[in-house]
Amino acid sequence: MARPLGPVRLKKANPLTLVLGAALCIFIVYFLVGPSGSPSTSATKPKAASHPLSPPTSPFRKTPAKSNGKVAPPPVARYNLNNVTITSDPIGNRESILILTPLARFYPEYWNNLLKLSYPHDLITIGFIIPKNKEGNAATAALQDQITKTQKYGAEKDRFKSIVILRQDFDPPLLSQDESERHKMQNQKVRRAAMAKARNSLLFTTLGPATSWVLWLDSDIIETPSTLIQDLAKHDKPIIVPNCYQRYYNTDTKQMDARPYDFNNWQDSPTAQELAAKMGPDDILLEGYAEMATYRALMAYMEPETTSIDETVALDGVGGTALLVKADVHRDGAMFPPFAFYHLIETEGFTKMAKRLGWQAFGLPNYKVCHTSYHVTAPGATYVA
Repeated sequence: MARPLGPVRLKKANPLTLVLGAALCIFIVYFLVGPSGSPSTSATKPKAASHPLSPPTSPFRKTPAKSNGKVAPPPVARYNLNNVTITSDPIGNRESILILTPLARFYPEYWNNLLKLSYPHDLITIGFIIPKNKEGNAATAALQDQITKTQKYGAEKDRFKSIVILRQDFDPPLLSQDESERHKMQNQKVRRAAMAKARNSLLFTTLGPATSWVLWLDSDIIETPSTLIQDLAKHDKPIIVPNCYQRYYNTDTKQMDARPYDFNNWQDSPTAQELAAKMGPDDILLEGYAEMATYRALMAYMEPETTSIDETVALDGVGGTALLVKADVHRDGAMFPPFAFYHLIETEGFTKMAKRLGWQAFGLPNYKVCHTSYHVTAPGATYVA
């Protein structure tokens, strides 16, 4: 027969254990039913963009209900594009400029030239896109060093409104950025398609509702007039380009010389149109190659009617070494096709697309900017500028 159990004696609980258990229960209940998000200032007081360049990038977090039971609504940012002027007097009208540069190599002279621009720097935003490779990493480090010197320690007049750096989300098509590789004909389609993608990524990320003008400036443009922006804008053209040339050491004359560089600024020709008519849908026309003689009128070799730097000529194709575009042209949808668009690609395809939208491109054959030379052409020189 089983023996009956005796009285059960409970061990007295430690008061500290009870307190800790109660605290843990309260925490679990709060975690399950409490409001999401942290009670930080940014969460309880959501804001729109601090400036028109960058729209909010963080998700909106709902704030706890107020005493009346209502939840604060998400912020709404309003921009009236009718108030954005794009005129021949951009300084007088305080118009915002967006300078965009695809950057594969960093040249200190490029940055120094930017600092010399006389356009008010508080109206200039600069955007860069840099490839994700070893060369791009070096360019990023050098660029960030210069940015720190200017934006943090430089004179206030030298500081720019804002600077954006993007890293490409796709691999560059060429392993080397040497000029000899970049300009091989067989590399042009894939190279320029990648360049078009980079330009589009940079443009769509940085173009803000307050932007009036977009200046495309290659990273190897190291010498321009300090009045470049206002000199180009004063013509009030939707698309306008200066003439890009390159300084070099002429081994025949044993002295410095200059040669045309950007052959993508041109007027079309019947020969080019005939070549295009015989091409497949994915084939592109290229300029500056003997294997594909188009007989277009290149601005680099034009003999202008006058010596005035203000003389303009209409163009059917433009390059991107130095290119000023009214922001409305891009807002209308003109971008840089990374595919054959009427047998044109990248900046030349952009010109064609803009023209289809009703915007005409122009060039200034007597107004010059300087592109660096990559080659060692004189004893002790790393490059000639």
